[in-house]
Amino acid sequence: MATAPSVSYSMTIRLEVPAGGPAVSQITTVVESSGGHVTGLDVTASGHERLRIDVTIAASSTAHAEEIVQKLRGIDEMDVQKVSDRTFLMHLGGKIEMTSKHPIRNRDDLSMVYTPGVARVCTQIAANPDDARRLTVKRNSVAVVTDGSAVLGLGNIGPAAALPVMEGKAALFKRFAGIDAWPLCLDTQDTDTIVEVVKAIAPGFAGINLEDISAPRCFEIEARLREALDIPVFHDDQHGTAIVVLAALHNALRVVGKRLEDVRVVMSGAGAAGTAILRLLLAAGVKHAVVADILGVVHAGRADLAQADGDAPLRWIADNTNPEGMTGTLSEAVAGADVFVGVSAPNVLSGADVAAMADGAIVFALANPDPEVDPAVARRTAAVVATGRSDFPNQINNVLVFPGVFRGLLDAQSRTVDTSMMLAAARALADVVTEEELNANYVVPSVFNERVAGAVAGAVRAAATAPAAGTTAGGTV
Repeated sequence: MATAPSVSYSMTIRLEVPAGGPAVSQITTVVESSGGHVTGLDVTASGHERLRIDVTIAASSTAHAEEIVQKLRGIDEMDVQKVSDRTFLMHLGGKIEMTSKHPIRNRDDLSMVYTPGVARVCTQIAANPDDARRLTVKRNSVAVVTDGSAVLGLGNIGPAAALPVMEGKAALFKRFAGIDAWPLCLDTQDTDTIVEVVKAIAPGFAGINLEDISAPRCFEIEARLREALDIPVFHDDQHGTAIVVLAALHNALRVVGKRLEDVRVVMSGAGAAGTAILRLLLAAGVKHAVVADILGVVHAGRADLAQADGDAPLRWIADNTNPEGMTGTLSEAVAGADVFVGVSAPNVLSGADVAAMADGAIVFALANPDPEVDPAVARRTAAVVATGRSDFPNQINNVLVFPGVFRGLLDAQSRTVDTSMMLAAARALADVVTEEELNANYVVPSVFNERVAGAVAGAVRAAATAPAAGTTAGGTV
């Protein structure tokens, strides 16, 4: 699938050109004929003989941008002076900073903010440890923890290379929920060490957001930390994705007039996100689910699962899905299905596969940047299509939920996060889309919808403070 120009590959090119003649039209012609977009053109200096022009373009890749620049260099009497990558400029020096909430203007301020006055607050917390939530940044702080082993679609790139993503996550926490989040990139991929490090730093935080840790280690790390800590531990790659998928599915089913408990769902992908989505869908009421991985449909009789431990994720999937005992390939499984959810790999489905689904089919092709099926092709026969991309309608984006989920958990001073809270978050997110707004191209709200974070936070807070919180039938996802 051809990639469209994107602001992610936005460049500003400084050019000197002759003051007269066709320079401006030459610039735009070169960019557009090369498949790029001109998004801005400013004359920043002018003389009788020469003009200085800053032209901002959107390309589809770094190589594409370089190709456009080289073509501009080839225009007679045009001098390329400087090329600035706008994405890299935004990251220069990092994207977040720490600021003080109180001015330190004189000796009195210093004495209260720091020594000797701070000793009184330390003594208070030593006597009453719960006061740390009231008297320190802990009350509004989340640790964003990674080992860099599964970063975006980039794979195992390590902790330093993961830091820009964790900074971005922290910035989103602040922008959408007013939460102070701190990126912690750990220089180890040993499960025991990660668990011990997070346990050691936990006293300074009211929640832990695990991020970009590869499966299957992420399952064990999360489970052990939830058992050990008295603050909520949330693996966003799993549970954030699951909540948005469930919310989008609620609304997609409203569009096509079907019920969750009646539809047959086929999933591609049995990793961290796939397993979490499956668990939440089952907790929400899905009764007919089939999962496929790289070896085909997951079923109890599959040779590679014969000796698998009952707690292993793939064994759990085999024991809790596919009640009809279906075998074979993903293409065979998806025939006649009502819903497809993909969190796997590009191009594992064809247009013919989608056409073979039931009437009113729903396709969530979430592999990024290249989905399981070309969305434009899927839309020819499917009723509702969603992707993980920002250049198609119905983007399944975790930023729709993780700020609100943690806002609700922090406000409730919750010590855990469970199925009831995630189900409540999904329902609240779905309900942000009103009956008047709902259609096949709008089953989830925009990430910039100002109602989203508050609605999700309120639902999570209510679920966390309900008498039965933590003891729902669905257990812990």
